[in-house]
Amino acid sequence: MAVFNQVEFDNHEQVVFCADEASGLKAIIAIHSTKLGPAVGGCRLWDYAKDEDAVYDVLRLSKGMTYKNAVARLPFGGGKSVIIGDAKAIKSEALFRAFGKHLERLSGNYYSAEDVNITTGDVMMMHKETNYVLGLEGKSGNPSPFTALGTFLGIKAAYQHKHGHQDLAGVKVAVQGLGAVAYGLCKYLHEAGAQLFVTDINQDSVDRVVREFGATAVGIDEIYDLDVDVYAPCALGATINDNTIPRLKATIIAGCANNQLAESRHGEILREKGVLYAPDYVINAGGIINVYYETKPEGYNKEDATKHVEGIYDTLTEIFARSESEQKSTHIIADELAQEIIAQGL
Repeated sequence: MAVFNQVEFDNHEQVVFCADEASGLKAIIAIHSTKLGPAVGGCRLWDYAKDEDAVYDVLRLSKGMTYKNAVARLPFGGGKSVIIGDAKAIKSEALFRAFGKHLERLSGNYYSAEDVNITTGDVMMMHKETNYVLGLEGKSGNPSPFTALGTFLGIKAAYQHKHGHQDLAGVKVAVQGLGAVAYGLCKYLHEAGAQLFVTDINQDSVDRVVREFGATAVGIDEIYDLDVDVYAPCALGATINDNTIPRLKATIIAGCANNQLAESRHGEILREKGVLYAPDYVINAGGIINVYYETKPEGYNKEDATKHVEGIYDTLTEIFARSESEQKSTHIIADELAQEIIAQGL
């Protein structure tokens, strides 16, 4: 399995393959850049069909973290890790401690945190073997509420740019995926008066949002065909693609999923169709912003973290304005902004 000729390889500084026979650990750590500081990015546990898929994912996600941290103006580089396997079958203290030992060997070049199928409790087990983890219980804790807040504010920024106001009462929003972040997002949207249409592979998650927020449940595939104002992808990536774009009726795409565009060209297609896209790594940066405040010498401060997260609104407003004035898609503008920050420093 080659790495250097992978389409998502982008001069990554380091890619580490980790294994532990006793616990069954198989993991990959990718450090994309440490130019602005130590690489920071969560750990994802996923049952990849083949190892090549895991490599593709970790390379893509780690580069995304470099850009996310830069645009969020954090003194972090970009990295990511994936553990390969079925979360329902392989989770154990031994597994996470073995992974923690591998993190320790990197001597602080990479800090991990929670991500898909990884809880703060799992991170605490890693912490038994290493200090190179963030999002610890008793400190910044669960980052999901902050990611939800940033995503909600991003939707408001997009609506303001598109319609000249940010009143979401009666606005129809299709939320795809109902994990911890999306649940928080639905709560914010419901309180703002939005009309929710939701889907998820987990029926219990759907039932909860329907019960608590009066949402309308729709089928997994049906979500793309709804006549709504906002499509909020909050599951896994690449849901904006050649198949789905012709079906989407929303004029705003703003959600918390990573890597929403299947290919870069899809961002330009959206612009040509008049669809305003909130670049994923900008709108979903609330969690990593919150985690950063755990590293402050004076200790974690929730109010400071929240104020920084609220800046996502202003960053997206700047990106939307530049996109319009320069006639470039928003994801290209976001990339250029990240590259400017990385080149010039914070």
